[in-house]
This record gives sequence, structure tokens and C-alpha cells, in this order.
Amino acid sequence: MSARLPALPDFRRVVIKVGSSLLVDSAAGRLREDWLRALCEDIAWLHSGKRDILVVSSGAIALGRSVLKLPRGALALEDSQAAAAVGQIALARIWAETLATHGITAGQILVTLGDTEERRRYLNARSTIDRLLEWKSVPVINENDTVATNEIRYGDNDRLAARVATMTSADLLVLLSDIDGLYDAPPSAGGGANLVPVVERITPQIEAMAGASGSELSRGGMVTKIEAGKIATTAGTHMVIASGKTLHPLRAIADGGRCTWFLTPANPVTARKKWIAGALEPKGTLWIDQGAVAALRRGASLLPAGVKRIDGTFQRGDAVTIRDLDGIEIGRGLVAYDADDAARIIGRSSADIMMILGFSGRTEIVHRDDLVLTGH
Repeated sequence: MSARLPALPDFRRVVIKVGSSLLVDSAAGRLREDWLRALCEDIAWLHSGKRDILVVSSGAIALGRSVLKLPRGALALEDSQAAAAVGQIALARIWAETLATHGITAGQILVTLGDTEERRRYLNARSTIDRLLEWKSVPVINENDTVATNEIRYGDNDRLAARVATMTSADLLVLLSDIDGLYDAPPSAGGGANLVPVVERITPQIEAMAGASGSELSRGGMVTKIEAGKIATTAGTHMVIASGKTLHPLRAIADGGRCTWFLTPANPVTARKKWIAGALEPKGTLWIDQGAVAALRRGASLLPAGVKRIDGTFQRGDAVTIRDLDGIEIGRGLVAYDADDAARIIGRSSADIMMILGFSGRTEIVHRDDLVLTGH
């Protein structure tokens, strides 16, 4: 067991996953307004400390079936999609209005599996989220249940939240659940189950502790939470599972309440850079001058002005090798432009990008967060 568990205020970028069973009273078929107000007070407390906060919220289908007065029980796919179309409007309005009472602007983002698995759509989603965070907004993210089918969906928001956390380089993922953490046996099995307070590594033994699916409204159980933990911790993101049944669940975590921490030895930046350095096949080469080499070694990004020529056929988001004019490899990175566009702006000032390309792209051709230097 770790000598010191993380503290919630230690983190700079936090993704909070809220499940349907917490947000919607299934018996009454309505929103748990008092609970949501308390949660938003917690979010405002974290947000006021200059932290970036993202919310992954379920509840669109549950709210939609309530508005439409659909009978309880399983819904056909088209019925679920139609219910989501109605419920998503209500869900977005509820989050926007509740956060607004704390002076926080909410932004709605609907994603499908392809938005985090296909390179171009992944980059577009990440750019949108980054801009909202720059504006101090709180993105509220949900799977786009109106268009997702059973074959192309996450199926639960635990894994979606883990993907969002890795996509945005969050350092903490909070899964608010109807259970207060991972137990070494099913808690409902007649006693004798013990809460596991910290998981330093997800082993087959830890996986074996995962129970079956929980409540009616939740599509995910402990199995999916463990899978989310694998995704998050591999990418350098800590994760915590805690009960959302209490008012002020984030304050409860901060105050040392019962929960399970899943720790990672890395951080999001180093994990991402290891991935860039070792797991990606470069699609091209950028040849840079000595001024650019010196700037990169000082920790700067690679600007178009320092690139003298390019080789290869690559697309935005592909890995490229960066070499000096003598052919020595300086590093590897993810390029911010397609090869054709990159060829038009190399050697030019970043201020000329709009004039040359007709659209305003990134100032950097490779951002320093997407760059690994050789020997570093």
C-alpha cells in the first residue's frame, strides 16, 4: 500500500464521470436536483482553484424516457436513440443552468467511438475541448446516443471517461458510482467483503474482484471500471472510484471518505511522450536548421520558420522524425499539418499561415507537448 495517497486538490485537470443512476431517480423518473446542485458546488470549489474540470455525464436516455413517459424495461435501439434525442436537450440545459449559478459556463460535446479512435476526429475533439478549457468553461461530454449503434458505441461511460481523460492529458479521473469502491468480493454476497483502498497496479487478481453490472440505468459495472482504470493508468492518469450517493461526493473524497484509488507511476505528459517515442511509426521527416535545433533543446515548440524541407506523405496527427540538416535525428513528434499544407508554410512566419493556407491552423508545426527529443 502506498505511503501517501493522492489528495484531490493536488490535481490540475480532473475528469468527473456521473452515471445515470446518480443523476436520475429511476422510481420517480425525475432528476435528483438536490444532488446535482451539491455536486456542482463541489465542481465550483475545484474550479475556483484554477483547475480544469471536465464532466462525462450519462442520463440522456433516462431523462428522455421520463419526458416521453416510456414504460420501464429494455428499449429497442431506435427507441433509445429517440429518447436520447429528447433527453440530451434536457441534460444540457440542466448542467448549463446549475453550473451557471456558480458563474461557470458549460459547453456540450457529444462524441461517438470514432471520435476518440480515429486520428483526425480525435484531434478535432481534443482541440475543441482544449479551447473550452482555455476559456475556463466546463465541457459536459456524453456519448452521442442518438446516432451510435450497438456495433459502434462504448456501451458505458466509464470507458468513455477514461478515453476523454487520456485524450485531454488529465491527471485524475473520478468515477462516481453507486458503490464506494472496489471490494475483494461482491459486497452483496452476505458480508465478508473488504474495500480495497488503493490499487497500485491492475493485476489479474484485481480484475477477478470485479463484480457484475449494477443498477438498471447503469450499463457499466465494476468490470468496465477496471477496464477504464487500465486505460487511464496506462496513459499516466490516476483514477478514483467513489460513491456518488452522498451529497457533495467530491468533498467527501477530499476529506478522506471511502473510495478506491488506482495509481499510475507516470504522468500524462511522460506517458504520452513514451507513446510517441516508442509506439508510433514515423510517416515522414522534417529537416530543421540549427536555430530550430537550439530552440527545441531549450524546450520550445517547432515553428514553421525553422523547417527547411519535408519528406514523406503524412497527415495531421501522424508521427514524424525531426532531423537537423546533417541528418542527425533530433527527435520525433506529432505533426499539426498534412504534408501538402506543411510544405506550403515551412520557412515562413507563423503569422503568415492564414494568408498562405486560407485558414488559421496551429502556430506550431509540432507542439512541444507532442515532441520527444532524442536522448531525452
